[in-house]
Amino acid sequence: MSELVTRVAENVGLEPATAEKAVGMILGFLQREAAEGPVAKMIEAIPGAPELVAQYNGEGSNGSGILGGLMSAIGGGGVMALGQQLMSQGLGMGEITALAKETIAFAKEKAGDEVVDEVVASVPGLSQFV
Repeated sequence: MSELVTRVAENVGLEPATAEKAVGMILGFLQREAAEGPVAKMIEAIPGAPELVAQYNGEGSNGSGILGGLMSAIGGGGVMALGQQLMSQGLGMGEITALAKETIAFAKEKAGDEVVDEVVASVPGLSQFV
């Protein structure tokens, strides 16, 4: 298990399997939604991140079907859709916020503040959660 997943499991209080899936979902979301250059640098800098993205990138998005399509069409996708996916994994808002903060803090340690700040700034609404 990656250092990031272990840290999230311990600091947020999640089971390791749940932490792994949640981190993978967040990183996959960032890969889809954030500015391509900075997010690629960030993911490459985090040990194990490319594998987590590959494993969990589509998690939740296919299962949302028509509702997910409607939310995207009316502008309710993005961060809110990610939140719904994480809640469907049993996480509460406090855990989701802690998970996001831990993931971003770890990313800054590995990729640097400037790169991660670019990633966060490129995703509408994300900065209020991290």
